[in-house]
This record gives sequence, structure tokens and C-alpha cells, in this order.
Amino acid sequence: MCAAPHSAGQPRTATGLRTVLFDLDGTLVDTAPDLARALNQALRAFGHPELPFERIRPVVSHGAGALIRLGTGLTPEDPGYEPRRQALLDHYAAHIADHSHLFPGMDRVLAHLEARGLRWGVVTNKPRRFSEPLLEALDLRARAASLVCGDTLARNKPHPDPLLLACRDTGVGAAECLYVGDAERDIEAGRRAGMHTAVALFGYLEPGARPEHWGADLLLAAPTDLLHWLGPAEAR
Repeated sequence: MCAAPHSAGQPRTATGLRTVLFDLDGTLVDTAPDLARALNQALRAFGHPELPFERIRPVVSHGAGALIRLGTGLTPEDPGYEPRRQALLDHYAAHIADHSHLFPGMDRVLAHLEARGLRWGVVTNKPRRFSEPLLEALDLRARAASLVCGDTLARNKPHPDPLLLACRDTGVGAAECLYVGDAERDIEAGRRAGMHTAVALFGYLEPGARPEHWGADLLLAAPTDLLHWLGPAEAR
């Protein structure tokens, strides 16, 4: 499946595009293997049964709290919730990139952007204490023109503030940006910011998700589908 406009009349090419911004978990980097291991480590430590990877993967984009709820049924109001969440985070911090990697083809996309002289960055709800070491471990931090994390500002996605900060970081207007994410809140944030938006269908979509109804400009079955929309790299 190639990149396709969500509906008629929306942009088919990247005319005027200067920056591409990516969500982190489930869009730029496949972090599910390490987060699933961290969850199961925490579950084992507190006597809960482990979960299969297939059940964990769709929840990864929603953070540690959602993973603990998935594995234990506990909520933040329950006294046992926070120790389990902290155990997950501690294990994850110690194994931040043991098995995480760029999604297949994403290296080609980043190289293509750089060859065209376009800037790219990351806007994530993941805290900086995890986001920055992860990108460093994957040799991506120095290449990213902006990194806006979940604790950078007072308001996170779906509020547009983090995306607008990334625009300021990269020196472009929102209309010159594309934001790629795998959750409905990503598309909402991008649209509210006035950006083009794309859904990473290869990411951590939950069963029953209807991304075709989120109002995105593009639906991407694979990272390299974005290359069709970007057009050929220009010699520089």
C-alpha cells in the first residue's frame, strides 16, 4: 500500500514542505520489544503472569501507566500501582535500546530528507529522561533538528503546543511541516497546529482503530510510502 491522501482535495505532493516531525514510539522507532520486556519484568517481580508480546504492542504508545493497567488492572488510585509502574520504568531505563530500532525503511526516509536539505525532528509525549538516551543510543539525536518531549511543556499532545515549539526550533511555519504519528492524538495535534498529517499504520494501532476517520492527509502502510509523497531527492 502506497501513501494515499485521506480524502479528495488534500495534498498529493510535498510542495512547500521544509520539515517532517515524527512521533517517537510506534512511528520513528520500534520500541515495543524493550517496553514489553520491561512490563513483563515488572509483572514477574510482583507475582503477576506475563503477557504475550501481541497483547502489549498496541498499548505501547500510551505509556507506562497504560501498560501497568493492561498487565495488572490497577489504576493510579490503587496503592500497588505506583511501585509496579516504577519497576517498569527502572527496568526500561536500564535497557533503553537493547532491542529498539528504527522501523524498516525509516533510515531511507531520514536519509532522503537530509539529501533534500529538509529538517526533521521528534515530538513525543515520552519524558526526556527516556527519549534523549534512546535517540543517543540509536545515533539519531545529533541528526534531529528538534526534540520536544512529554515534559518539555505544560501541555502535551493532543494540544498543539509541542508541535508549534518544534516549528520554532526548526525555523519554519506550521504549514511547512508534516507530522507523522500512530495515534489519533497525534493527528489531532497536527491538525490543530495547522500542519499536514500522516498516520503510521505500521505503528501501535489498537484493535478497532479507524485511522481513516482521523482526518489525516496521508495513510502510510510503511515508512517508505512517505517517499512517494516527498518526491525525488534533489542534487545539492
